[in-house]
Amino acid sequence: MMSSLLQGRKILLGVSSGIAIYKAVDLLSKLRKAKAELRVILTPEAEKMVSGLVFSAVGNCPVYSDIFKVQEGFIPHTDLSRWAELFAIAPATANTIAKLNAGIADNLLLATALAYPDKPKLLVPTMNTRMFENPVTTENIAKLGSQGWSVVAPEEGHLACGDVGKGRYPENELIIEEMAYLLSEKPLAGMKALVTAGPTRERIDNVRYITNRSSGKMGYAIARALRYMGAEVVLVTGPTALRAPAGVEVVKVQSATEMAGAVDLYSKVSKVIVMAAAVADYKPVKPSEHKIKKSPGEFTLRLERTRDILATLERKEDQIVIGFCAEDRELEKKAREKLEKKSLDAIVCNDISRSDIAFGSEENEVFVYFKDGSSEHLDKADKELIASQLVKRVILRLLSNS
Repeated sequence: MMSSLLQGRKILLGVSSGIAIYKAVDLLSKLRKAKAELRVILTPEAEKMVSGLVFSAVGNCPVYSDIFKVQEGFIPHTDLSRWAELFAIAPATANTIAKLNAGIADNLLLATALAYPDKPKLLVPTMNTRMFENPVTTENIAKLGSQGWSVVAPEEGHLACGDVGKGRYPENELIIEEMAYLLSEKPLAGMKALVTAGPTRERIDNVRYITNRSSGKMGYAIARALRYMGAEVVLVTGPTALRAPAGVEVVKVQSATEMAGAVDLYSKVSKVIVMAAAVADYKPVKPSEHKIKKSPGEFTLRLERTRDILATLERKEDQIVIGFCAEDRELEKKAREKLEKKSLDAIVCNDISRSDIAFGSEENEVFVYFKDGSSEHLDKADKELIASQLVKRVILRLLSNS
């Protein structure tokens, strides 16, 4: 979905001379793959570290560094500031941040920032830990935040200088996610949403458990899509290997019982509830406190039903509740039965008879059945795009009719 959101969007990337400048090249590469329309501004110091030719080749875009290079009426700092839909500075050094806050415009990047109108702008501070934690720097960043700059905070870890602490350049996926958020319309601003994702694990003993093949990607993508559109999102997730979506409150659980408790808590204040988790239907009656040793002959494991969270959810009249189901035959019949039985507003049906979609796959194709008898078919696509379509074509529709 990030690719679809950034496709054709005009992004101006400013690059200052931090040692993490090589990561800005990778950021540009990822933005190009997302089919964004790109322009780059390098500070004179940045150009000494990495040639503008590298950025131009990687981004397939123009690169600017000379504030005085006015040609055929093109004035770089004013024309680029008008052109861009989003202006990002990554990496942003302490020096660049200080000058931004002071309104200094002694290079092309700073002059463009000063001329940039009231549009999305993003700052990625990257520097030595002591420089970042210096009160002067923290005050500068705070003031820029109050002036409309969104900030992707640096990460903690080993720095190029050998120090360990906060100041590392963050993952480019996180920066791109924030760009997508800033460029998205916010029709759900102020609305609270709850999403469940991933599998649950039902303990057999202290080393074994019952689970399923859910990766959690669909639920995470829905949480991200809701956040992009302005919702305040809580994601209740079973165990996954996924990075938490930026700007989303994440509640980690293991078992179906833990997930039920979290849903009971957060559903009370949520307008929209999307139950995308693959919750175990059964759990061991009496898990062993110690590892079960192998022995000759058969081993019998007694199971009991877990709570059906959706069917027992205490919902309010004005809430929108959407369920998910995974079926390998008679998809519509079984989906509509669950829709009615669990009193849902809509249900999203995955066809798990196919190996190219749903569990463990990067793509999905779903049918959505509504309580009014209508349905939607979302063609096979990346799960991020499917999530975006679910928000726009299902959740917004249900909210408009509520």
